[in-house]
Amino acid sequence: MAQPKVLAMVLAGGRGKRLFPLTFERSKPAVPFGGRNCIVDFVLSNFINSHIFSIYLLVQYKSQSIIDYVRENWGLSSVMHDHFVTVVPPQMRFGPDWFQGTADAVFQNLNLIRHHKPELVAVFGADHIYRMDIRKMIDFHLKNDADVTVATRPIHLSEGSSFGIIVADVDGRIKGFEEKPDNPTPMPTDPERAYCSMGNYIFKADILFSALADAQRKKEHDFGGYVIPSLVGNKRVFAYDFASSEVAGIQPHEEKGYWRDVGTIKSYWDAHQDILGDKPLFEMNNELWPVRPSRNDMPATKILRAEIVNSLIAEGSIINNAKITNCVIRRGVVIENGVEIKDSIIMDRVVLRKGCRVNRTIVDCYNVIEDNVQLGEGSDKPYLRAYQDPSGITVIASERQSLQI
Repeated sequence: MAQPKVLAMVLAGGRGKRLFPLTFERSKPAVPFGGRNCIVDFVLSNFINSHIFSIYLLVQYKSQSIIDYVRENWGLSSVMHDHFVTVVPPQMRFGPDWFQGTADAVFQNLNLIRHHKPELVAVFGADHIYRMDIRKMIDFHLKNDADVTVATRPIHLSEGSSFGIIVADVDGRIKGFEEKPDNPTPMPTDPERAYCSMGNYIFKADILFSALADAQRKKEHDFGGYVIPSLVGNKRVFAYDFASSEVAGIQPHEEKGYWRDVGTIKSYWDAHQDILGDKPLFEMNNELWPVRPSRNDMPATKILRAEIVNSLIAEGSIINNAKITNCVIRRGVVIENGVEIKDSIIMDRVVLRKGCRVNRTIVDCYNVIEDNVQLGEGSDKPYLRAYQDPSGITVIASERQSLQI
């Protein structure tokens, strides 16, 4: 099957209020994840691994962090003009307003799409942890001669009241939408589960143009809230089952169709636990479908003496006589004598002075935690810049953030 020309429009302007204070000075897609990545790396890696190399990244909220990150880590080619990851802030081409919603963000950049002249436009979010072969979704779209294809994932009926539910026929054609229903309509092939939208779409370019023009006339600004429902019954709109299509290199112990919206401190922490262990639910090290990390020139980690159990340790760290259990330690971290860390995430260039105790805590970048300080579960003293999430997880805001408050 001949492959059409595809342009990706990645929506990366998310504010991420529920991830505060990690999003105090950065957008949600720019939040670090794992040992060497940011959240945005997952969607960008999915496109590159799927051989889709023309990518516009639409940004808005506190965008400088992600602009710098993409410039430093996602240069594709200076030779082939259609191999690019280009960051696009709001251009305000139609007035003084910023992007009013997901559909408005794409509408304000229709000039980029027209210049590129694609046959298909992939509109994807940048806020999730997952692997996806987008070419398989495109093949499904072409096979069904779809005008629009919506990526969906199955969820148990008991979860339906928390999601927008898609009602589809056996062949995948969408018949309707149910917004957070108490009694969701099950999948046609599984009475125990229902389809929910992932917020990822494939459009025929001409259908996208007309749908966005209609939405602007009616002052509707979101794909999920208006654009997609308005096309059901008028156009060929299909649901693609994300869980039915695996990518290369997935291990038997991994969760089939792994996808996480890390939009809260608890879900962000949980997703880090998912990448730990000898049989993780999501294996970060997949050579056949890599999540491409940020570049760095740090030296190898130096471990002078330590007891380390079920943890990831990134480059450039120095560890001296510490006990580390169920943790993710990012790059350039210094851990001094007698430190104990459990069930925690320690971000770039943090220094933990001797005798610190850190339990069920996220320590954001550039913090220096002084001698014998106790953080998180079991601590009986308040700590400057500490935020207590309702889940019980403690977050220590970035040292750089505190200088700006």
